[in-house]
Amino acid sequence: MKRRDLIKYLSVAPIAGAAVGTGVPLQSLAAPAAAAAKRDVIKELGLRTFINAAGTYTTMTASLMHHEVVDTIESASKHFVMINEVQDKVGEKIAAMCHAESAMVTAGCWSALVLGTAGILTRMDRKKVSLLPDLSTFDRSEVIVQKTHNVGYVHALTNTGIRVVEVETAEEMERAITGKTAMMWFLNSSGPMGKIKHEEFVAIGKKHNIPTMIDMAADVPPVENLWKYNDLGFDLVCVSGGKAICGPQSAGILMGKKDLIAAARLNAPPNGGNIGRGMKVNKEEILGMYVALDKYINTDHAAEWKMWEDRVAVIVNAATKVDGVSADVFVPPVANHTPAIKISWDQNKVKITPRQLMKNLRDGSPSVEVMGGQTGINITVFMLKNGEDKLVAKRVQQELAKAAIS
Repeated sequence: MKRRDLIKYLSVAPIAGAAVGTGVPLQSLAAPAAAAAKRDVIKELGLRTFINAAGTYTTMTASLMHHEVVDTIESASKHFVMINEVQDKVGEKIAAMCHAESAMVTAGCWSALVLGTAGILTRMDRKKVSLLPDLSTFDRSEVIVQKTHNVGYVHALTNTGIRVVEVETAEEMERAITGKTAMMWFLNSSGPMGKIKHEEFVAIGKKHNIPTMIDMAADVPPVENLWKYNDLGFDLVCVSGGKAICGPQSAGILMGKKDLIAAARLNAPPNGGNIGRGMKVNKEEILGMYVALDKYINTDHAAEWKMWEDRVAVIVNAATKVDGVSADVFVPPVANHTPAIKISWDQNKVKITPRQLMKNLRDGSPSVEVMGGQTGINITVFMLKNGEDKLVAKRVQQELAKAAIS
């Protein structure tokens, strides 16, 4: 050892020796490292957060996942598993919970519609799978839809290349069924507007051996809807995962007949050369969807409804303290079937338009999102966190009071 190295060694040796002699780890002699601050990306990017008193709209990122779902996603992210095995196991659990023969987790309800339709068109024919959306060689390429159900969501079906055949009555539906008919599609949120109701719709499908699909994207609660349409006999049922169920927003569920789910999976990832390759659902979302559904089904729904009614009362009582303001409580008949409030006011007493009130609520602190119309605003409470009903009540009352004519 060189002299200068020896001197350097001897200069630190007593300290090291003392540490070893006392059993104190060397690193403990240094000042404890400060815990790394948790990165807040939302703040870092300057994104506005808000209280969601509007509902489970995709543009507002729908619902918030429960901590059990987030924990599942985080723990699943640490392991490699085969994606088909995850779909197999989760599909079995979901099917059992929802009274279906089989099920799969999809990239949202839209993906469930596309893949379900694709499965009906191709069955297990890999050649047909590779051809979609070119149906020029397919015998069956038409889907029957009630006129009142023929709205924007039908584009999920037309992605597969099908042609929509519109009908209004059961008699028209019977006449519309031909050798080209592949499927009959029912949009549940438009159910009250159609002349053909669920039972008759399914009966006609079974009579002619035509598969029936129902889109019930946001139609829980009630929780019973998760198995009601399977029990009624629909061949495929499509559900959103990120609304009231509070699963990952980009996840959904396709459930129904075993052979049709198998065919849908043939058109889906991880398989390639098909129409659904881009509709990937990662293992975290599949497992998170399962945990969210399990939690939702086992929730005390009566207690939850009572909590919503209490929140509604807080907001109604605050808003109607302003002279000229009235509030009506209502429950949408199908989608987002929860207690909600329509707040309106006498424009001679409160000088503000619904649009301006919405803007004021959005731009204030805390920021609050509501829905609006020509004569007032609508407030939904089932996406509120604990205590946010009081914040919403205060903000609405403040903005209405400021606009009141004294």
